[in-house]
Amino acid sequence: MPRTFDLPIPDLTGRRALVTGGSDGMGVGIVSRLAAAGAEVLVPVRNRGKGEAAAAQIRAEHRDARITLPDLDLSSLASVEALAEALLAEGEPIHLLINNAGVMNPPERQTTADGFELQLGTNHLGHFALVGRLLPLLQAGQARVTSQSSIAARGGAISWEDLNGEKSYDSMKAYRQSTLAIGLFGIELARRSQARGWGITSNVSHPGVAPTSLLAARPELGRSEDTREVRMIRWLSRRGVLVGTVESATLPALLAATSPAAKDGGFYGPQGIGGTGGKPGETRLWKSLGNTADAARLWEVSEELTGVTVG
Repeated sequence: MPRTFDLPIPDLTGRRALVTGGSDGMGVGIVSRLAAAGAEVLVPVRNRGKGEAAAAQIRAEHRDARITLPDLDLSSLASVEALAEALLAEGEPIHLLINNAGVMNPPERQTTADGFELQLGTNHLGHFALVGRLLPLLQAGQARVTSQSSIAARGGAISWEDLNGEKSYDSMKAYRQSTLAIGLFGIELARRSQARGWGITSNVSHPGVAPTSLLAARPELGRSEDTREVRMIRWLSRRGVLVGTVESATLPALLAATSPAAKDGGFYGPQGIGGTGGKPGETRLWKSLGNTADAARLWEVSEELTGVTVG
């Protein structure tokens, strides 16, 4: 049987949170815990039906949950800009931002609305642009930004000469690059905020390995059936062997985003063998995520690609 872990969430009454990828998989659990703690939670969605179903599920468990479902497609910079403009017009500070959304291993190379490789464009560039455009609201809320990386980033590298996989494409290699990129961004955001006095804090989390929807059937990605990998992960998870559960996978991001003890520039993940499962806690930054030169270079490249100057 899988082990269960508890994580106390502080009172978030009066706080406004934004969670990408909050209508599916572990994102639903993250939103549920934040809403149960009193936060108003913005859950931007691409699929409104899925978002409404998730919100209804959470409200059934927490009657007073305050959840709003604005439109957002992270694979479109125009959609990111439209959401940011709407929120800036409201003028309400954002206190927590969890960059949780992601896509993984489409069977064939796909591109975003702006021509970027889908995983890089969604997992990293969409979030980079979102943070950049929402920076005034994040500063107003003295926000904490938590960016969700992946255990795959540990073996990832930035392909500087072929960021979009146009010369040579390998889906898993592209996924490793994209999740490394969002992790490098989260750490660099902490450095730049400290240096420039932006007043926000930033850290990075990873969920370990769990039977989430990332490797499940995703018709919108061209994957009609569950992958062999996710079937194996489900088998292991049910037996409590090595990997975590969907519920335990939510905890590192929640710890990083809400704990008063979570550190600016810190890194959080499961504490079990290999970081694949176990109790959440602070963990040593992987070498790939600690490359300050790569992080600074990626920041500049991301500004150029997205047309968004952060700060």
